[in-house]
Amino acid sequence: IEPGQSVALVGRTGSGKTSTISLLQKFYDISEGDIKIDGVSIKEVAPQDLRPRVGVVQQDGFVFSGTIFSNISMFDPKITRERAQWAAEQAQCHDILRKHGGLDGKVQERGSNLSAGERQLLAFARVLAFDPDILILDEAAANIDSVSERAIQKATEVVTRGRTSVIIAHRLSTILHSDLIV
Repeated sequence: IEPGQSVALVGRTGSGKTSTISLLQKFYDISEGDIKIDGVSIKEVAPQDLRPRVGVVQQDGFVFSGTIFSNISMFDPKITRERAQWAAEQAQCHDILRKHGGLDGKVQERGSNLSAGERQLLAFARVLAFDPDILILDEAAANIDSVSERAIQKATEVVTRGRTSVIIAHRLSTILHSDLIV
């Protein structure tokens, strides 16, 4: 995958899509072959150095009780309120901010006061705030309604722009803008 390229992985359950992204994140050791990032084998990179470079949005967006700001910043002092606000706006979180009281809006345990689409959009905002080199979207548009799907499509376009991206999807609408489909 070339820098800045967007690649979609499609296939039946069990075909290796999730295993591929797990290898990229060093959740498994590579038994043969190699994965290189900027010409450096990930075998030579410690997981704690690799993982901040890789942003992941999974099928079920992870959120926790706290505020919208804490869910975007993950309590990292490098993520300012201005950065979180910008990321939320870029990730199409306008309605979430308006409905829940801005960055200080409360998020209940596991995001029970948010829709599935709202949880996903917060996950996109988090990725934008941290600005990783590589983005993995693992069924990020699954299990959402059509209104949320449109917002997530816009957020996907923003978050993948100029960023190396691996997208796992079953919905064709999610991968239409990919440079390559495997």
